[in-house]
Amino acid sequence: MRVLVAEDHRVLARTIATGLRREAMAVDLAHTGDAAERMCLLTDYDVLVLDRDLPVLSGDEVCRRLRELGDPPRILLLTAAGGLTDKVYGLTALGADDYLAKPFDFGELVARIRTLSRRAPKAPPVVLRHEGIVLDRTRHEVSVDGRPLDLTPKEFAVLHLLMEARGAAVPHDELVRTVWDQNLDPRTSAIRAVVSRLRRKLGDGLITAEQGQGYRLCD
Repeated sequence: MRVLVAEDHRVLARTIATGLRREAMAVDLAHTGDAAERMCLLTDYDVLVLDRDLPVLSGDEVCRRLRELGDPPRILLLTAAGGLTDKVYGLTALGADDYLAKPFDFGELVARIRTLSRRAPKAPPVVLRHEGIVLDRTRHEVSVDGRPLDLTPKEFAVLHLLMEARGAAVPHDELVRTVWDQNLDPRTSAIRAVVSRLRRKLGDGLITAEQGQGYRLCD
């Protein structure tokens, strides 16, 4: 899942991003409204966590403009304006999908983001299966031939993407775009390291590298 956090308080933005990355989400940051709008036009985000009080272009205006696109990301307004009138205005007049007032519980933020991502049309099945591998998206659990596996968030996210591909190769740049974020140096060995660990945990022969195409799950 790829998330954009648009928040002008930089410390809070970094804190949110760090926490979401630990939950296996790819997170980008924007600190102004115009940057948030531009990034949403360039990248297909699943969820936008949007502060209403942004400089240059307000979060309210960003929300309105993105709604006019017809197929925007799911928008969660995160703001200090937590009154009932504010919430009703954000959800109806602005067209946001959800509304969370500051201060907030981080676990609730994670739950709301995941709920929003599941509202997208044609959502993939909750449980994915491939050659003895069973991946439960909701519980974040994986097993191979009934044997539970202990995966890191990145390992889980990579396996999830490979299983959704149903045996097709997943290109390197798609792994970067979906599992990591804009901060990853494309020359890094991070992806190879995660795939290597996954291979050891899943068993030999279940993941193969396709020259010039990426990685795929073997039949």
